[in-house]
Amino acid sequence: MAAELPEYYFRIRENGATVFRVDTENRQRRIEMDQIAMANVKNGQIKPHGDRELSQKDMQVIQEWIDARRALLAKRDIDDILRAVDYLNTTTHWVQSKATDDDLEAVTDALLLAMHDLRSVLVRKKADRLMSGKG
Repeated sequence: MAAELPEYYFRIRENGATVFRVDTENRQRRIEMDQIAMANVKNGQIKPHGDRELSQKDMQVIQEWIDARRALLAKRDIDDILRAVDYLNTTTHWVQSKATDDDLEAVTDALLLAMHDLRSVLVRKKADRLMSGKG
């Protein structure tokens, strides 16, 4: 038994998705995708495609997708940062155990500036949280 296709398809774009309604209940039994809207994850805007009017169900499904997409992207951001922590650790190991003088000459200034910038921002944000009672 074949899995049933979802009623909506979201083609991911940079700031959201193009939203299609999926139709398999046609005479040719082919999959048809009818573009119904554009969804913007950053500002939450939902724009109907052309002169189309979106139903309450369309709006609800699209808004639920926007909410889920925002949560997924936020989770990915944290995961990316934790990977950066791992990468900093492997970089430290490389500097200590494998890097040549030429290697270090090529990367030291860029690393020091980036780490100084990051440290400054982290310290400032931590102080802000402590002052506001959130840290």
